[in-house]
Amino acid sequence: MKEKYSITGMTCSACQSAIEKSVNKLDINEVSVNLLTNSMIVDYDELKTRSEDIIKAVKDAGYGASLKGDKTEAEAKNYEDPFEEDLKILKARLTRSLIFMIPLFYIAMGPMFKLPQPEFLSGKENVLILALSQMLLTIPIMIINSKFFTGGFKSLLKASPNMDSLIALGSSAAFIYGIYVIYKLACGLSHGDMSVLDRFSHDLYFESAGMILVLISLGKYFEAKAKKRTSGAIKALMDLTPKFVNIEENGIERSIPIEEVKAGDLIIIRPGENIPVDGEIINGSTTIDESALTGESVPVEKNKGDKVMSATTNKTGSIKFKATSDSKNSTIAKIIELVEEANAGKPPIAKLADKISSVFVPTVIGISLITFTAWLITSKNLEISLTMAISVLVISCPCALGLATPVAIMVGTGVGAKNGILFKSAEALENLHETDKILLDKTGTVTTGEFSVRDIITRDMSEEEFLKIAAAIELKSEHPLAKSIVKYARQKSIEIEEPESFTSLSGMGLIARFKGKSYLTGNIKLLREEEIETFDFEKKAQEFSKEAKTPIYFADGEGVIGLIALSDTLKDDARETVSELQKMNIDVSLVTGDNKNTAETLGKLLGIDKIYSEVLPQDKEKILRDEINKNNKVAFVGDGINDAPALAAAHVGIAIGSGTDIAIESADAVLIKSNMKDLLTAIKLSNATIKNIKENLFWAFFYNVICIPVAAGVFYKNFGLKLNPMLAALAMSFSSLFVVTNALRLNKFKA
Repeated sequence: MKEKYSITGMTCSACQSAIEKSVNKLDINEVSVNLLTNSMIVDYDELKTRSEDIIKAVKDAGYGASLKGDKTEAEAKNYEDPFEEDLKILKARLTRSLIFMIPLFYIAMGPMFKLPQPEFLSGKENVLILALSQMLLTIPIMIINSKFFTGGFKSLLKASPNMDSLIALGSSAAFIYGIYVIYKLACGLSHGDMSVLDRFSHDLYFESAGMILVLISLGKYFEAKAKKRTSGAIKALMDLTPKFVNIEENGIERSIPIEEVKAGDLIIIRPGENIPVDGEIINGSTTIDESALTGESVPVEKNKGDKVMSATTNKTGSIKFKATSDSKNSTIAKIIELVEEANAGKPPIAKLADKISSVFVPTVIGISLITFTAWLITSKNLEISLTMAISVLVISCPCALGLATPVAIMVGTGVGAKNGILFKSAEALENLHETDKILLDKTGTVTTGEFSVRDIITRDMSEEEFLKIAAAIELKSEHPLAKSIVKYARQKSIEIEEPESFTSLSGMGLIARFKGKSYLTGNIKLLREEEIETFDFEKKAQEFSKEAKTPIYFADGEGVIGLIALSDTLKDDARETVSELQKMNIDVSLVTGDNKNTAETLGKLLGIDKIYSEVLPQDKEKILRDEINKNNKVAFVGDGINDAPALAAAHVGIAIGSGTDIAIESADAVLIKSNMKDLLTAIKLSNATIKNIKENLFWAFFYNVICIPVAAGVFYKNFGLKLNPMLAALAMSFSSLFVVTNALRLNKFKA
């Protein structure tokens, strides 16, 4: 089983790695921790492991965990704004810190900028008072930001250091060194040794100890604000459903929270209101705007017996409908769940960052110790040595590295949802950009799946007379072709009478008795078995097949009386989509059960050379695996139950939104609007997202490669280049902000 947990206390990818390492010690199948959404998905056997064991493992790693379902009603309602609480906490912490940081910065750095200072803090005789004042102002800042110290040192003791460990070590080192300086100053004053005062009066690093914490908190605040924007897609989806619903019980109308709606409830909807759950109209008629789900801007007429979907908007009339789902199982709820699952997953590209992050923090601590030791030996100056070591610790926090992938995935899947494309996993979003081969199902994918009558040829009777017979004998058939013929006859205003008897012949056609005479209808195989004279109709049927039309024979005891040719309508954007895919160097093939002539004709219309025709449902997966065995990255696009095996086996299975539930369940991505052009959008969005992730990873790596040597003082002797710990903290904070902001550029993606 899979369960989702909320995680607290994570600050960087090292935290994420520590949690995964701790949980992996249990008997589980798989664990995936998402830094951006503060969540974890664990796949495990409940007979071997309990959720309590998983929560304990997270707590043992130094973090908090709870099952996603373990929420109060108030917390559940606030779900749509998951980063709001983080923002409030960070803002309060930042505000309180600044109350002490501003005067601390003023008295510590004021003399450098020739700012006026109080008399009791000026001059060498008051240097100890100045030092003590700075220490007293720093202590509240450290208390306010104690989270860094408790989490950091706890992780350090458990041998899984994280970003908090680096901050805690850096700030503590600066503070402890400041106390050492105070003792030195006191010693100098008591002995009247002015040289000691001259040497140590500028060695106070209390402002660095406090400023590191304040700047990191400032960066975290901006980061949380930016991350809050990434959750906009889910929030927008949530906003499509009302918070309260009007239901009718025993003839009385009352309002209840949407969470209390059950399947079978009678719901009343008035003009302008959103449909809360899926259902079927039992009273009234209206027009409904379904653009949020289908992308179709023209409102759809709905009458008694028609189905309505959640997150659509009632436009004109008042209706009463019977709920067929509760709020947790409605169409929009399933869409939200898919978006959430995609964000919770981890694409292959994230594994590189995870591996590096798991060893990054310990490596940085090692580099910091080496830096301190090397500078102490070469310079014999504790101040410089400590400054360099602290700068290395602070500037190397791997926040940017940890955020590089998840923030881009969250924005990418959100943009996809807005454009009617649902990626069920982060892996699907990544894999799609590597696709070099696409197999397209025919019916319902490149065609509408609705057959239309194209040609009618008769023998010795008028077309109207022939249609009366044809429609009558097809009336009771459930076959799509039969229904199309009946529909066509009704459009021609032909009165259709019921047949006297009806027998279906599986795979061939049917036999019916109408007005005392026997007729049969079906394919050429049926006619040959019954040894029926085809006259010249067989030759004409072959011509229709070459034109991608399906011929249906109608015959009586004397022979064929007529022929109806039907064809599935090609989707308007199918040809253009195939052409664009080919321009993107993606090889496109068509997979269909149609005969070779029909399939090849359709292939020519689409511009597809490689055609798999007369394919049995069970053979689609075999064709797909053959293509994969040729080292192709293959995507399969389909909509039917028979497409499910191929959709599941493909590198990326893409289901058409109007397809069957089984196809949608088996797929990795869903084109909600059933629009072929959305396939192009999905691929281009995948390309844009992966490009964004690579940019983020590059800058995260580049930042550390450049900044760590500078912070360690590699360029100090030759170029005088070094980093003050405060500047290091500022640079670290804004590297994370840069990564998040860069990912947010994906919101500008145009379909």
